[in-house]
Amino acid sequence: MITLIGKDLAKEGQEFVFLGPADECEKCRFKSSCVGNLEQNRKYVVTGVKDNEQKCPIHAEEIVIPVEVDRAKIDVLTTSKNIFEGSTFTFNAPDCDEACDFHDLCFPDGLIENDKCIVLENNGKHKETCKKGLKLNKLTLGFVI
Repeated sequence: MITLIGKDLAKEGQEFVFLGPADECEKCRFKSSCVGNLEQNRKYVVTGVKDNEQKCPIHAEEIVIPVEVDRAKIDVLTTSKNIFEGSTFTFNAPDCDEACDFHDLCFPDGLIENDKCIVLENNGKHKETCKKGLKLNKLTLGFVI
């Protein structure tokens, strides 16, 4: 899909989480092509950069560039078992309120409760100890749309 992104961020491989449109976007003539295709709280990756520029007061340099984006792959720690590459997976966050070094992998940006995903890589058992004693596996996920 095509969207507009700040000139300083318009690089292939750049990842971002769309947190929603700014108030200024409501009156912008580019709203539908800029934020209209993006889903709030989702993580995207830039896969292609176009050549033209548009003015935009909310981005650095006040310039946006059209880019092609896809949903980004997401690394996650999970307690789910019997997961193999190519299998589908429903994301359910663990019942945990611990502040630890792995929090961002157990509750990754861009992944929402009950998302249907496909396991792109099963990276095996997480080698470090979970504060709650959970046995965690590290996965790289894509989305089933």
